[in-house]
Amino acid sequence: MNIYEQKKANIRSSWAIIAIFVLFFIFIGLGIDRYYGAGFNMPVYTVMAFLVAVISGYAGYRNGDRLVLYSTHARQLDLNDPRQKQWQNIVEEVSIAAGLPTPKTYLIDDPDPNAFATGRDPEHASIAVTQGLLGALNRDELQAVAAHEMSHVRNFDTRLMLMVAVLVGSIALLSDWAARMLFYRRTGRRSSSSGGGSSGGGAALIIIGIWLIAVILAPILSQLMAMFVSRRREYLADASGAELTRNPLALAGALEKISSYTGPTRSINQGTAHLCIEDPKGNSINLKEGRLADLFATHPPINKRIEILKQMAYAR
Repeated sequence: MNIYEQKKANIRSSWAIIAIFVLFFIFIGLGIDRYYGAGFNMPVYTVMAFLVAVISGYAGYRNGDRLVLYSTHARQLDLNDPRQKQWQNIVEEVSIAAGLPTPKTYLIDDPDPNAFATGRDPEHASIAVTQGLLGALNRDELQAVAAHEMSHVRNFDTRLMLMVAVLVGSIALLSDWAARMLFYRRTGRRSSSSGGGSSGGGAALIIIGIWLIAVILAPILSQLMAMFVSRRREYLADASGAELTRNPLALAGALEKISSYTGPTRSINQGTAHLCIEDPKGNSINLKEGRLADLFATHPPINKRIEILKQMAYAR
């Protein structure tokens, strides 16, 4: 798949994720209405769930990148710092080479080297790097990392990965919502003098079931969404970035240095780990190959990425 096919596929997948997201919320709302909304003349909880899905999905699409940056404590660059100024200049150079608007640039105060791009389209893109990355790489390697992230922007990987992060976060909120409903139901039933009979107990059991399903599905869906952010995207971004800089060995060198650091990127949580140039949590499954790794891993083995980049350099 070339970059143009990937771009179209990413746009389709983004809309598919939104559709799955809305349908999942409607399903939960219908279940709550069926067993908990007796006495209402309309499907109140279904409407509520639909509205929550639409509003949070739209808010995530429009402002999800800000939430991602906020969650990592990213801050704008200090252009009085020579190293940060150099990074800004590099991003501007790569933007010109890619024919894209210059993304906003951010710094994360974390010693582990890593970077990610986010945003719904090239006009609203941001690139964040850790302090450790700026300190570990030379100029050519920094340019290669910028080109890799710019490729994600150009291919619309950032939109898809952003919607995955929004979906995962919203499902976690849904499980919390169901838990609160369960607590309200149980405390309300205890304080009721009339008791409520077996229907109250049955409804409580249903809410427990819904809550457990939501809690169980949240991590499972998090992993399944990794299929949409497949390893192929990282390989393609590596190749596209090397094409922009005409220097695949620079990106290979950057990845080698990044992989030499064993500590996790603590500023980046599990929900946004798939955005990064390399797995910030150091999950062992990202070092493996095969169907299981393709399903559950967010990044391909870094050694294989380095090997492919070196082969690209020798083939030139």
